[in-house]
Amino acid sequence: MSVQLERNIHIDYGDPATTGGISIFEPEFDQKYVYAGDDLGCRYTSERAFFRVWAPTSSEVLLILYRSWNGKSEQMIPMHEDVHGTWTLSVQRDLKGYLYTYLVRIGEQWNEAVDPYARAVGLNGDRGAIVDMQSTNPERWNEDKPVFQKPTDAIIYELHIRDLSIHPESGMEHKGKFKAFTEIGTTGPQGIKTGIDHVVDLGVTHVQLLPIFDYSTLSVDEARLDQPQFNWGYDPKNYNVPEGSYSSDPYTPETRIRELKELIQSLHDRGLRVIMDVVYNHVYDGFVVNFTKLVPGYYLRYQSNGTFSNGSGCGNDVASERPMMSKFIVDSILYWVHEYHMDGFRFDLMGLLDVGTMQEIRRRLDEIDPTILTIGEGWIMETELPYHLRANQLQSNQLSGFGFFNDVMRDALRGSLFNPRDRGFISGGDYREQGIRQGVVACVPYSWDISGFATEPSQTVNYTECHDNHTLWDKITLSVDWEQGGTRRQMHRLATSIVLTSQGIAFLHAGQEFYRTKIGFENSYNMPDEVNRLDWERCAEHADDVRNYRELIALRRNHPAFRLGTADEIRRHLHFEECLPGTVAYTLRDHAGGEENKHLYVMYSHRRDHFTLTLPQLGEWNMLYSNTEFQRLDHDKLAVEGIGMVVLCVK
Repeated sequence: MSVQLERNIHIDYGDPATTGGISIFEPEFDQKYVYAGDDLGCRYTSERAFFRVWAPTSSEVLLILYRSWNGKSEQMIPMHEDVHGTWTLSVQRDLKGYLYTYLVRIGEQWNEAVDPYARAVGLNGDRGAIVDMQSTNPERWNEDKPVFQKPTDAIIYELHIRDLSIHPESGMEHKGKFKAFTEIGTTGPQGIKTGIDHVVDLGVTHVQLLPIFDYSTLSVDEARLDQPQFNWGYDPKNYNVPEGSYSSDPYTPETRIRELKELIQSLHDRGLRVIMDVVYNHVYDGFVVNFTKLVPGYYLRYQSNGTFSNGSGCGNDVASERPMMSKFIVDSILYWVHEYHMDGFRFDLMGLLDVGTMQEIRRRLDEIDPTILTIGEGWIMETELPYHLRANQLQSNQLSGFGFFNDVMRDALRGSLFNPRDRGFISGGDYREQGIRQGVVACVPYSWDISGFATEPSQTVNYTECHDNHTLWDKITLSVDWEQGGTRRQMHRLATSIVLTSQGIAFLHAGQEFYRTKIGFENSYNMPDEVNRLDWERCAEHADDVRNYRELIALRRNHPAFRLGTADEIRRHLHFEECLPGTVAYTLRDHAGGEENKHLYVMYSHRRDHFTLTLPQLGEWNMLYSNTEFQRLDHDKLAVEGIGMVVLCVK
């Protein structure tokens, strides 16, 4: 996650301290003004448009209607004060095609804001848009989804919309756009498959999209798309609307909506589920964001000195613990599920959000579809929220159904995130074996000396690289710059081998299968396409390695022993075996998870020498998979040389 602030100045929005004599920071305020209805925002039919906005600190509220994204207002209509701090208006005519904002009076100050519940917006998201959402549905738009049983079956592939297609050799027509995800039969250098054909061919189960909601204009200006612009998008502006720069026509509000739906339907048709990266922990600019304009002081967290809480590093932590902010987050998640058929959510800096909101999200999702995934960054971070209320790894026992990114496994594999020269297990780092064992058992309580943050394997997301920080290839290059390319590739394959054969949820970064590099840049959130794009020439160059990664993914999918659903199953079936320093070995016994083979034996090694291990006497061992340079199986002896993994089986 990385952003830039749109402004760093103070704007006076009037005195937000009290309304009706009650401070917004007192419990009585929420008791009086919390609105529980499901009709906030604009509800459109061809006969009328109904608006409801929560603005309890306002003495007047007007609806402003526009005919274009940048023209003058056509009409200003007073709204009527209603229950629990809401204001409503029903316009008895067809407003399709109009744009709108709210003008609120707080004290003597007038603020104009976009509806936080807006479902469509004009160019750059500065005005809400009134559209017929039914008209945005593609020709094929159904709720059928690829079959998916349990969280630990997931193999997630993290992908940025622009990265997939923007390379000149991608073979795709709609470069950088949602529509590129609907293209089939695309090829690149040497005839390799590109785009979604490539992703489908890998065998992953889910595609996780970096932020696709409407984000700040200073990150990407939708009016200047003829010029190269790039951003990851972690600076939310309009939470319930797709980002216009990924559409073929950001000037027409319906286009971005329809094309995102086409993307989702296309992936569902290809057997892929879709996870949305959501950023509810902060806003793009706390001073000018619509929440602040409508109800100053309510939606964001503040320190005792009156400045913004800054656990996110963006200067404006969201106060998810406040009832109407919590309601907005829950409503937004449910909207993406119902309107866009989303299959999962990845919560950016989830450790800054409150436990209660996350529990309510999971409860509501379970009512709709328990197979919807919820994962997040459960880092232990500082913010103006009591420790026990933060939705981080320490509260995992209260957050059943949420997967936490596993930094224990990540750092054990590749070395410290904060020291580029630090070496992990794959690159010969010392004393990393215990961290690998913790990752192998998904950080559940396994034994007196092997445990972690999780209570069940579904709470652990194992990974070795993602969009943040150095790619695995760049980290290896920085930490062992004296090694030859072939050795570095062995280290890289070993890391992915461990991720894909460990318990928990498996997570891959797009391009990891062909040693993605960002030329050494760690934080590429706003860097040029040349740094961020998927390099299809590099993919063609490493076609044999891509084939190996497909085999690793197939190994996980074909053997349920690697995808056990409960901690009890892990403790019952997984046994660590005796091995040498620089290696980790374990067995999965007695048809674990319904495994066809009676037993599996897995060994990871970063050793360079020739060594022999004695196998447990569980039957006749057979070679199932290996990516080491040399391996020989002789009854109860396994001889190995070279960095890599060996998997054996007893049928």
